[in-house]
Amino acid sequence: MNADNFKTLVVETDLLILGGGMAACGAAYEASYWAKKNKQRVTLVDKAAMERSGAVAMGLSAINLYLGLSKGNNTVDDYVSYVKNDLMGIARKDLVANIARHVDSSVHLFEKWGLPIWKDEEGNYVNEGRWQIMIHGESYKNIVSEAAKSALKELGEDGAYYERVFITEPVMYEDRCVGAVGFSVRENVFYVFKAKAVLDVMGGAVHVFRPRSVGEGLGRSWYPPFNSGASTYFTLKAGAEMTCQEVRFVPVRFKDSYGPVGAWFLLFKSRATNAKGEDYMEKRSSELENWAPYGTSKPTPANLRNYLMLLELEEGNGPIYMRTDEAIQKLVAEIPDEKESRRKMKELESEAWEDFLDMTVSQALNWASHNIMPEETPSEISACEPYFISSHSGASGAWVSGPKDLAPGEHHWGYDNMTSVKGLFAAGDAAGASSHKFSSGSFTEGRIAGKAAIAFCVDHPEAFEISEEQTAAMKERVLQPLKTFQEHHAYTNDEDVNPNYIKPRMFMFRLQKIMDEYAGGASVGFKTSGALLTRGLEYLQFMKEDAEKLAAADLNELMRCWENVHRMWQAESHIRTMLFREETRWPGYYFRTDYPRMKEDWEAFANCRWDPESGKWEMIKREIL
Repeated sequence: MNADNFKTLVVETDLLILGGGMAACGAAYEASYWAKKNKQRVTLVDKAAMERSGAVAMGLSAINLYLGLSKGNNTVDDYVSYVKNDLMGIARKDLVANIARHVDSSVHLFEKWGLPIWKDEEGNYVNEGRWQIMIHGESYKNIVSEAAKSALKELGEDGAYYERVFITEPVMYEDRCVGAVGFSVRENVFYVFKAKAVLDVMGGAVHVFRPRSVGEGLGRSWYPPFNSGASTYFTLKAGAEMTCQEVRFVPVRFKDSYGPVGAWFLLFKSRATNAKGEDYMEKRSSELENWAPYGTSKPTPANLRNYLMLLELEEGNGPIYMRTDEAIQKLVAEIPDEKESRRKMKELESEAWEDFLDMTVSQALNWASHNIMPEETPSEISACEPYFISSHSGASGAWVSGPKDLAPGEHHWGYDNMTSVKGLFAAGDAAGASSHKFSSGSFTEGRIAGKAAIAFCVDHPEAFEISEEQTAAMKERVLQPLKTFQEHHAYTNDEDVNPNYIKPRMFMFRLQKIMDEYAGGASVGFKTSGALLTRGLEYLQFMKEDAEKLAAADLNELMRCWENVHRMWQAESHIRTMLFREETRWPGYYFRTDYPRMKEDWEAFANCRWDPESGKWEMIKREIL
């Protein structure tokens, strides 16, 4: 493929939304409404196709954030307290509360658009846990994306949607973000998008660390493999301040198939035990006192539940089992009538299978292929490799402005969810320190950011010219891997092995090895130290040099090249922030052996910023207000 054959297409808009997941859909829906009132243009650019983009595209069996405010089931303060405790005190109250106070209305929209939500005999939503409601969610993302696309269509010529365009770089004019560049993954087209404001909603990151599934299982992951750190790269390269880059998420899931465990813990009240049948949460409850006040609060933070399990494994008490058999039998035993008991058993069996058929078909296949009947046999669970997903129990992302009526002091700077870079907004997995948004909260935060970004466009109508020289330089840089391959591929018989370049697949393996062994991956029990992190950082600098020699034979490999560059920047910000925070605060996510305890003076945000002018990193400690 010849890089010289790419045509350049320039697209002008007012608000540019980058991404196609739940936050992007929320942004498109809300921004279109305000754009129509204010005669603004909205353009959404997605790497994939919106109905199959983002983590929710695989389907879900529950909406994990619904407060039930109108019925008095919970309060916003209840939710803020829950989130802060789960994150061991490191969360922005203003951001979490802003999402929580608006999220119910988003869920009501989903139902209005056709999402089937479980209801009891009195017409109330069926709760899985305190904050979770059950849904028939195999088409959840299709329903929401259809509403987003319809909202864009209602703008007529002022609304546009580009799918299968991979965004690589921000476009800057002095200190303001004024667009983005990327390329089509289907045609030889280089895109330049010019905008008054840009909203980054390109998701989190997976495959930064070596996955549990390798060899024949390569590609399996709990989080979608096409989320590759684009959000973090985009905001970092624009010069935005980032927060909580050390707070990755290590989910415990059914082993090998990554089946979620939430329904079993919350709906079926299942226990997890070691191989001896011991409940390690009870057995090791005294350990939680070392992590007070968070460890001694209820519910126990997710990272501490992980930690107690990891201690069991270190003592050789694995494998760890989810006692699915015990849970279902216990629920049925509570029904005295034999006929009703049999009916309930069939109902629970159906719900157990549907839980995975809705969202993780591979888990149902795994059970079937191994003759596992969950009502008769326990199933293994294990801690996955680390992911960067601030919409769940991680927290990494951009440091964004909070709402004026809730944000204290320096946490508000003009427009909700604007980053520290003028004109650049972030939401969903791209915005940090506001965990536990999940699907409904991400959609809601997208709505908040979309509305604010339109207000910014109205207040800042000035247009900026992007020179031909700037466009040409960006195009050459983005397409360089194609040129490198063209120049050198004939040097060897095997195009994948060449002294003049490195292919993206091998580059990814090298990155994952460094992160796994030095930054506390799964193979080392999520443990690391200052010495290991320093060594890992040195290796990443070599990788930065090697990244200049990435080579691509076609458009698919060109996308893979840039995905791995994005992952590399996510990795570097992660290592630098772990080095900066000299304590262990989330032992079930990562454990610093040189600082094995939580410290009072680190009850603070660990932020970082890469300076586009100097190329240097700045580490910033910010007080929790």
